[in-house]
Amino acid sequence: MGKQKPYAKYIKLLIYLVIIVLINVAGMTLFFRIDLTSNRIYSISEASKKVVSTLSEPLTINVFFTKNLPAPYNNTERYLHDLLEEYAIHANKYFNYRFYDVSPEPEGINPSAQENQKLAKNYGIHPVQIQAFEKDEVKFKKAYMGLVLIHGDMVEQISTITSINGLEYKLTTAIQKLNNKISALLSLADKIQVKLFLSSSLKSVAPYMGLSELPEYPGKLKEIINGVNSKNYGKLEYTYIDPSTVQTDQQSLEKYNLMHLKWPDLSGGKIQAGSGMIGLVMEYKEKVREIPLLSVLRIPIIGTQYNLTDIDELEEIINDHLETLVDINQDLGYLADHGTHDISAFSPMGQKNPDSLSTFASLISQTYSIKPVNLKDQPIPGSLNCLVIARPTENFSDYELYQIDQALMKGTNLALFLDAFNEVRDNSRQNFGLNRGVNYVPLETGLNKLLVHYGIDMKKSYVMDENCHKQRLPRSMGGGERPIYFAPIIKNRFINHDLKFMNGIHGLVAVKISPLELDEERISKNKLTAVKLFSSSEKSWEMRENITLNPMFLSTPPSADELQSFPLAYIIEGEFPSYFAGKPIPEKTSDETDTETKDNEESSNESGAKKENIDLSKIKGRGDFIPKGKPAKIFLMASSEMLKDTVLDPEGDSPNDMFVLNTIDALNHRQNIATMRSKILRFNPLHDTGAFTKTFVKSFNIAGLPVLVVFLGLIIWLSRHSRKKRIQMMFRK
Repeated sequence: MGKQKPYAKYIKLLIYLVIIVLINVAGMTLFFRIDLTSNRIYSISEASKKVVSTLSEPLTINVFFTKNLPAPYNNTERYLHDLLEEYAIHANKYFNYRFYDVSPEPEGINPSAQENQKLAKNYGIHPVQIQAFEKDEVKFKKAYMGLVLIHGDMVEQISTITSINGLEYKLTTAIQKLNNKISALLSLADKIQVKLFLSSSLKSVAPYMGLSELPEYPGKLKEIINGVNSKNYGKLEYTYIDPSTVQTDQQSLEKYNLMHLKWPDLSGGKIQAGSGMIGLVMEYKEKVREIPLLSVLRIPIIGTQYNLTDIDELEEIINDHLETLVDINQDLGYLADHGTHDISAFSPMGQKNPDSLSTFASLISQTYSIKPVNLKDQPIPGSLNCLVIARPTENFSDYELYQIDQALMKGTNLALFLDAFNEVRDNSRQNFGLNRGVNYVPLETGLNKLLVHYGIDMKKSYVMDENCHKQRLPRSMGGGERPIYFAPIIKNRFINHDLKFMNGIHGLVAVKISPLELDEERISKNKLTAVKLFSSSEKSWEMRENITLNPMFLSTPPSADELQSFPLAYIIEGEFPSYFAGKPIPEKTSDETDTETKDNEESSNESGAKKENIDLSKIKGRGDFIPKGKPAKIFLMASSEMLKDTVLDPEGDSPNDMFVLNTIDALNHRQNIATMRSKILRFNPLHDTGAFTKTFVKSFNIAGLPVLVVFLGLIIWLSRHSRKKRIQMMFRK
């Protein structure tokens, strides 16, 4: 065997160094990361990648973060560095970020850091006070921990970043908010077509219908379109089509839901029989939005009235529909009348309203603009992706139900948080008895007629559950815990994780919730899909009669035969059939139209319209009713308590918050945003274990482990003893 040359080890060392350098160079150019966390907390989601990769104008993120902060704030800074770096990897050339030095030095702040602090204050980023441990002392110091996003002339800031929780969600939604409209419009390959269909034949009957301004409508609408176009990079193309004179393909017209009018000879032959069409259509590729310009009101006694959409309102309507067409709609409809929950923070008297949804409004307002809808005074805007209805207590007229039904037919999703009972306090009664001065009256608003027709209904009962919230009792009451049966805890195995927006939710707390039931035959007949979101445990029962929710008087669970799991939330989707198909179209009552009638009469007098009476009922119209709808969704949960300030967390990171916000996102076609929000959820409860499993684990830990150690010791002793004997036998030979 030859002797190794003295310089061979140096050659090996050199080769190893070269390999290490090459690996580092490859690592710098071939970047990859492995995220082993279950929710992929340290990797940006597909929604984030899409947002930064579709920027069409420069976006700059300026970060003002004090260096060398104590734990846990130093981890936040490090995470922010990594997060922005990963954004940059997936972004296009328009994405930039920069960290500004705002840290004071031991000998004093340097001029550069001082200028950066002034810049931060100009952007609205101010220092916050944090607690630090130094040399066994608790000290307080000021630190900058914020950033600002600049996109064109728009500025958005996140003034305080003290935790990594939800940081990606906050950044992505802020970028999306700035970028959506600009990027969406600039990236459009074709122009958005705005088509006015208005038959000139309508001009002959317009004065008799109270529509004297109809002849000027095309010109005024063109001016509005030009104004909207100048603010939206010239992406609109306006066309005026007169079906009476222009040869138009009838089949292409049938795909639009436009108002068609037909009339016989009127006014003794002065007006010849004819027909006409009116409506505004906005279209981009396969997406179509119809804007009704003429509404028909059939008023008992008074007769038929025709109202033309106010030309001054059309700019806002067109803008709303434009945002819907390019998927940047930020409006969330909320029914603000019929006794629904107050969505403001305080009551008129200045006291906190116990039924307020201020926390819900605050959380939703981070990504949506809440658009109150007063159904008694106005129709439901066609630009809404979703309408929230939270605990209405007043009856809906047939005409108002018709508005809700037709909004669903047009593709507006419904988020229904309804109550089966109305709590009526009886102040005249003494505070004795089981109900303690509160009566639970079954709530009937008329909405159930629509729901039953669509294939779902809620029972007039409350769900009680042994797996429920436990109230801690003070020592004065004996201590311990008291079960609140009407607040079921929804465990992980009763939550449907097949839907993406439900993936990160592993537990919920429901309050005063009623069970739901499906009409499977009707659902199947209408070719709808019903998906259960969550249900109570198998230890649940119903409280139907003599309802009391006073914890002191709640009855114990019934026998096991009466216990079962109840479905508590559903999403139904598909092309819904209208409840009013084959029925007379509902008419507005005279109370609902008094104001409108007065306004119409005044405008008619001012314009000098002809006062000759003709029978407008002879003018037949079609196109204002949709018998079968576009694809839409209905979410139903029979508990409005889930939206109240007493249930939701202002920070927005509890499981209940996530469920409500993710559901709203899913109904607004933002499943990716909902999935990203769930990444920050840290609630991961342990799986349920039975009594046998608990006893086995406890016994094994107490007795099993010592026995196992003794057993292994015996095995080792026997092994050594056997080896010793084998060695003795070898030497004897």
